[in-house]
Amino acid sequence: MRHLRLLMPPLPSLYINTEDIGQGLFFQHGFSSVVSAKSIGKNCWINQQVTIGHTAQGAPVIGDNVRIGAGAIVIGNIKIGNNVTIAAGATVNMDVPDNSLVVPQKARIIENHIVSKQ
Repeated sequence: MRHLRLLMPPLPSLYINTEDIGQGLFFQHGFSSVVSAKSIGKNCWINQQVTIGHTAQGAPVIGDNVRIGAGAIVIGNIKIGNNVTIAAGATVNMDVPDNSLVVPQKARIIENHIVSKQ
């Protein structure tokens, strides 16, 4: 096992670039997550493969008691209110008011790709 670690060292996969973080931040599974917010409030929960990032306009401000589901993307100079749940797979690029639930768009068919048998 030691030789394997020399050949394949573990790589960090949780990047946190946020200076103002409230008490109680919890990562359910920080695998492949990038957290670059202006600030994060108290008692927030972040799942795996989450991207919280900035644009040229700024970075998100995350309120208190916010849960961010797996694979969610929160990006831009936006404010996520208190007691907000962002569901898995949701992309958020606008302000979210307090006590809200954000869900991804429902699946839709872009084009029918049925291959006929001949």
